[in-house]
Amino acid sequence: MSAAPDDAAARVRRPAGGLVLPAIVALAAFLILIGLGTWQLERLAWKQELLARVEARVHAPPVAVPAPALWPNLTREADEYRRVRVRGTFDHGRETLVYTVRGEDAAGPVKGQGYLVVTPLLRSDGPPILVNRGFVPSDRRDPATRAAGQVTGEVEVVGLLRLPEEASWFVPANDPARGGFFRMDPAGIAAARRVPGAAPFVVDEEANAVPGGLPLSGGTRLAFPNRHLEYALTWYGLAAALVGVTAAFLWTRRRGGGSG
Repeated sequence: MSAAPDDAAARVRRPAGGLVLPAIVALAAFLILIGLGTWQLERLAWKQELLARVEARVHAPPVAVPAPALWPNLTREADEYRRVRVRGTFDHGRETLVYTVRGEDAAGPVKGQGYLVVTPLLRSDGPPILVNRGFVPSDRRDPATRAAGQVTGEVEVVGLLRLPEEASWFVPANDPARGGFFRMDPAGIAAARRVPGAAPFVVDEEANAVPGGLPLSGGTRLAFPNRHLEYALTWYGLAAALVGVTAAFLWTRRRGGGSG
């Protein structure tokens, strides 16, 4: 009979002790959600800075392409989308086609599957520069079907400096041996087309009047997805919901333990 008080005390203590682990798990999840939301806010600030930087660069007066001595120090933060100019002669015999899809939101009537025409620009005062001359639809991939656009003689190209595209799970790997290119890789293209000493970047040519209309230049995509605020609010909302659910759970368990 003397053990009854101890049993009653144990019944009271047991529910409280059983709440420790759920509380710890909920706290850990809460901290993770808050961290994710804060990280998205940091990404938002970074994206807004990027957009402002790109907007300023694409409307700035063009400058000379960086000298070879500066190439090892080029960065996306300092140089991507810089407006540049360069003079030289196109080597159409070594052009490369990079597969792409011109979306419905693109300007002009030419859309759908096709290729970006990347052509070495040979210079008298420096190493070659690869120029993205623009888009051609799949049925015009053969240069013979757009011979008027294979301009000859020295030209001046004005465009945006673009560093190599980063690899992605959603884009197939380039296959130079079979002539298959799916992302812009200046070093890989230069090696495949035997263009020694080419710059480690590509110049996306601005829109201009190409004889025959192809390649269709000026198609650099400058729209960057920016949903970081939406994602941040989602993570913070989940954190708030977790607090509410956890509080209700703990309250219910304590009431149940106390009434027992």
